[in-house]
Amino acid sequence: MQEHRRRNTPAFVFMAYFTFAVGVILFCVGLWNAEMELNEKGYYIAVMILVAVGAILTQKVVRDNAEDDYMIEQQKRDRVKEKKSE
Repeated sequence: MQEHRRRNTPAFVFMAYFTFAVGVILFCVGLWNAEMELNEKGYYIAVMILVAVGAILTQKVVRDNAEDDYMIEQQKRDRVKEKKSE
């Protein structure tokens, strides 16, 4: 039986959460300083894109980790069954 392992490295998981948190923080800072000049409008667009990417990455990481936990737990149960049948 092939060993199932996590698809996401700890670095990728960290980067997903970090990107999301930084995006939210930068968006809040931007709203706080909103005098809406043209360059600030560009800043808001860039930050909104960053938040969207961070949210998508975070969703993917959470989903993948949940699926991996299920697969790893299932493998553990299968090993226990194999040992009991020996």
